[in-house]
Amino acid sequence: MQHRKRILISAAMSGFFTLAALPAVNAAGAASAGGPVVAGTWEHRQASFSYYGITSLYSCSGLETNIRQLLLHLGARKDLTVRAYGCPGGYDTPGRNAIVDVDFYSLTPSADANAANTVPARWTRVEVSANRPYFIDHGDCELITEMKDILSKNFSLRDLNYRTDCVPHEVTLNDFSVKAEVLKPLPASAASAAQG
Repeated sequence: MQHRKRILISAAMSGFFTLAALPAVNAAGAASAGGPVVAGTWEHRQASFSYYGITSLYSCSGLETNIRQLLLHLGARKDLTVRAYGCPGGYDTPGRNAIVDVDFYSLTPSADANAANTVPARWTRVEVSANRPYFIDHGDCELITEMKDILSKNFSLRDLNYRTDCVPHEVTLNDFSVKAEVLKPLPASAASAAQG
């Protein structure tokens, strides 16, 4: 009986300390973010790249889904388009190569908060590594390598640390990592509060 009580007390204390370590949450349920609100202007971006994978095979539909989620994670506007084609075996059959076209808008800092197409934004810390965000997997190293120019040249980034160490036919735990601050639009509720 004493042993069971100790386990319950330990579990309760562990939960308490875990909750205390979580970021503060506002009434809307979103984690509160620090840093000043700045003006951002939407800039149109278009780019293409060829994917060739040795370790990971993708279907064209799989590439489109992963790349779309990644661009949204970095603050691309939701009206983006991603098109993958040239997949051997067909659109839904995994293969080693494809050509990918992306067309999207991302934010750049604006000196004039009243300029057309300007939205409230904030520099936000982001990370891309295995399971961060959830849709990126350990086998995505080659994809992150191929997308370096698209990500580093088409988003406003500060303190960028872009590292890939892909080894053909191997998946390792720490083979890629992208860390930076990216200019992202405020959520609609936060944007209204910032403007009001």
